[in-house]
Amino acid sequence: MEAEYGGLAEVQRRIREGLATRIIGQDSAIQQILTAFFAGGHILILGVPGLAKTLMIRSLSELLDLQFSRVQFTPDLMPQDITGTSILTSDSDGMDRGFRFRKGPLFANLLLGDEINRTPPKTQAALLEAMEEGQVTVMGQRHKLPVPFFVMATQNPLEQEGTYLLPSTQLDRFAFQVMLDYPNEAEELELVSSTTARTEEPLHPVIPGSWVTDAIEEIRKVVIPDWVLLRATRMVRATRPGEVDGCEVARELLSHGAGPRGIQTMLTTSRALAALRGRNTVIAEDLDEVILPSLRHRIVLSVHADAEGLTQDDVIQRVRESIGDLDGDMPRIQDGELGFLRRWLEKLSDTTPDFKVSK
Repeated sequence: MEAEYGGLAEVQRRIREGLATRIIGQDSAIQQILTAFFAGGHILILGVPGLAKTLMIRSLSELLDLQFSRVQFTPDLMPQDITGTSILTSDSDGMDRGFRFRKGPLFANLLLGDEINRTPPKTQAALLEAMEEGQVTVMGQRHKLPVPFFVMATQNPLEQEGTYLLPSTQLDRFAFQVMLDYPNEAEELELVSSTTARTEEPLHPVIPGSWVTDAIEEIRKVVIPDWVLLRATRMVRATRPGEVDGCEVARELLSHGAGPRGIQTMLTTSRALAALRGRNTVIAEDLDEVILPSLRHRIVLSVHADAEGLTQDDVIQRVRESIGDLDGDMPRIQDGELGFLRRWLEKLSDTTPDFKVSK
């Protein structure tokens, strides 16, 4: 894999060059999307219409030679409209009758779920099994989804009428929540001039789709130092207001903190980010960059935070400052603490195939 395509860092460079021919700006969002994708996770994007969300994911599928599918979520959308359904078929003489499964748009490598909060909970729940287990169950029959399988769901933060809040269980299935903002003046001027001056050029794959699965497997070999394990765990535990040894920031500004999947996400995505930057070991910078997108949708602000006008990012930053840094502070970490932590994470890895702890 390294010899043929130059490694994951080189592949990322080619992908970003390809995206740059269609997407102006949004460098941070693109980095987070690629990080979550190669970590094997899904993302939820919050952004107003017209910020190239559909173009971004469709262009990525072309560059990676993967199948793309789009679902526009509406109030009348039914679960079988997404997963597919079993239909009754028969031969030409009508004698041999039986049910045949017809696949829905969910059966793609990259699925864009546009305005996911506009469909009722019954239809939202149709994605739960797919996102967690990579399969769907229809009429008692399990159907495996393509590998890799990546969901990018979007929400419009401006309009709340006729929408349905995503339950916390579904939000927890997303690795990242990405905030997509307006481009700056220079980027917007370039965007307008380029889209009115030329037609869209086709993109050519930079790697075959089958390579992506191998790349995800290679990323799992990236080393996670002990201090990173401990820092990620302490960060998530510090968001829980009910913890006996929790921080005062969480007690005052949060009503609900992140669960264990938040720790797993921070570790797997920091691992992917290190690999995308050509390193085989996670460093402090990698972990710091994934904290906000990993946790902002997993915490619930208290009335005090709302009264102060704070955002999830504001509170997470305060929590992060309250726990300090652990890099280079290994002498103060007890062996028993790390031993328990590793046993706990290894237990999680036994039940979660996408998560492995480096020895």
